Amino acid sequence: MGGRSGRSPSVFGRGGLQLVLLQLISEQASHGYELIKAIEERLQGRYSPSPGVVYPRLAMLEDMGYILAQKPDTQGRRRYSITPAGRDFLQKQKSQVDVLMARMEGGVDGAGLRGGRPAPVARAIENLKMAMRLRLTQPLSQEQALAFAAILDEAASRIERLPSEPTNA
Repeated sequence: MGGRSGRSPSVFGRGGLQLVLLQLISEQASHGYELIKAIEERLQGRYSPSPGVVYPRLAMLEDMGYILAQKPDTQGRRRYSITPAGRDFLQKQKSQVDVLMARMEGGVDGAGLRGGRPAPVARAIENLKMAMRLRLTQPLSQEQALAFAAILDEAASRIERLPSEPTNA
C-alpha cells in the first residue's frame, strides 16, 4: 500500500492529496518538505509522498489561487499559505476533507493506513466491493441504479447507527 513510493495511497483517492495539502496549509503555513513530513507523521511513516508528487500539486493549488507561495528563504524553500479563495474552497469541500483527515488518523475505516480491520469487517468490505464490481460491469437501468443506490444508502445508514463504543458480548 503506498509505502514510500510516489503514488498517493488509496486513502487519498482522486484529488484527495490536494485537499490534504490545502488543509495542512490552512492549519499552518508550511514549505513542501514540512508538508511531506506532516503527512508521513500522521500516517506513522507508512506513506511519505515524494517531492515529485507534492510540488506539482502545490503549483496547481497556487495556479488555482488557493495558496500563495512566499519568496524562497535562504535555503531556497518557499513557504505556502492559504488564500481566502483557498479557505472558501476548503469550506465547500469540508465533508470530503474531514473524511480524508480521519482516514489519515485511522478513524474512518477503523484502520486508515495504520492497522488492520477486524477480520469479519475486512471480509465483508471485500465481498461488497467484489459484488459491486461484478454488477457494475453491466449497464443499469434507471430503476436498477436507484435500487442499487438505495441499498448502499441503507447499509451506510445502518452502519452509522451502530453504537460508537464497543460492547462486551
